[in-house]
Parts: sequence; structure tokens; C-alpha cells
Amino acid sequence: MTPFDLAALAAPLTVPELPSGPVLLRPFALSDLPLIRQAAADPYIPAVTSVPAHYSDHEGRAFIERQQRQAEDGDGYSFVVADRSTPVRGWGGLGLWLREIENGRAALGYWITPSARGKNLAGWALRGAVTFAFEVLAIPRLHLFVEPWNIASQRTAEFAGFDREAHLRGWERIDDAQRDMYAYALLRQEWNSSRPGTRAVPGGQAV
Repeated sequence: MTPFDLAALAAPLTVPELPSGPVLLRPFALSDLPLIRQAAADPYIPAVTSVPAHYSDHEGRAFIERQQRQAEDGDGYSFVVADRSTPVRGWGGLGLWLREIENGRAALGYWITPSARGKNLAGWALRGAVTFAFEVLAIPRLHLFVEPWNIASQRTAEFAGFDREAHLRGWERIDDAQRDMYAYALLRQEWNSSRPGTRAVPGGQAV
């Protein structure tokens, strides 16, 4: 097993293209403005991400530029979840965040626009990010947080091999309220690339 090397994650980072099943994880580009417009129209995505709640081309460009700076500043990898056969078509976003990397852990978050939900795209995207984090970056631990009501997102995490560790009460502030979260985690030393995918993700929402 390749040892974890913190120095290898120094800024600037390069966001790669990562194929995974029907999706391609790729860097954000200004051509992704239609994707941001769709995401901004969803009632939930802007509440849990920095996607603008009121879309304009100016706000859309600012969002994309922020995603590009994440890698430049060493904060993490911000991906578009795109159609593998037509990569210009974006379906959502996924972040692999390194703000806790000095402790050997990284956080993941993901969103899919409403028209693309129910197709297991978030599950495939998450699996691709996990493979990259473990096989290329050698990060020891990955974690993510899901609201208890969001069954589809919980199944997405399980599809990629994550186990639920805890119920965190009042963990996250969303829409001016403290919300409970389920904490999911996956350790590199326990991960087996053949393990994910044994559980299907049925159609749902907010993944």
C-alpha cells in the first residue's frame, strides 16, 4: 500500500478527469453555466452548497471561479459530475475537500440536479472519487454527512462503500436552523475496490 504523503497534496492541485461507470468527473469550466442555472433553481442545493440561490450569469461565473480556486489554493478537488459519453453535459457537482488533511482525513460532498436524479449518478461519481482518494492520493480516511431524511443520499454513500458511524444532533446549520446529520466514513485500510456496487441505489431525491 502506498504510504500517505502530506507533501504530495500541497497547492496548487491539479483536478484530473476520472471516469466511473456512466459518469466522468472533470474540472469546472465556464461552459458549465447552464448546470449552475439548473442547480440554483433547486430549493435544496443552494442551502447546502455555495451555488447561488438567485442565478445570474455573474453569480454563475463567480461560483465556477471559486471551484477552480479550490485546487489552486490547495483546499481540495471540485468536480463536475458529467456524462461520460458527452462530457460537456453536466449533471451535478462533487467535492473532495482537504481542510482536515493534516489529520489524515478528507471530506466529500455531492449534488445532482433534479432532472438527473434517480439514475445512480451520484453513486458512480462518489465511487470514482473514493478510488482516486485511496489509490492515487493515499488518504487514510474519508467522511461525509447526510441529513436523516435523505434516504437516497444515504444509499449513495452505502453504494460507494461508506458505513454510518454516528447520528450527530444539531451538527449543521442549514436555512437558519441546526440540522441533525448522519456521519458516514470509509477507511483506506478497510476499503476494497470490489466491495462498492453490491447495493443498488433506487430513485430518490437530493443526491
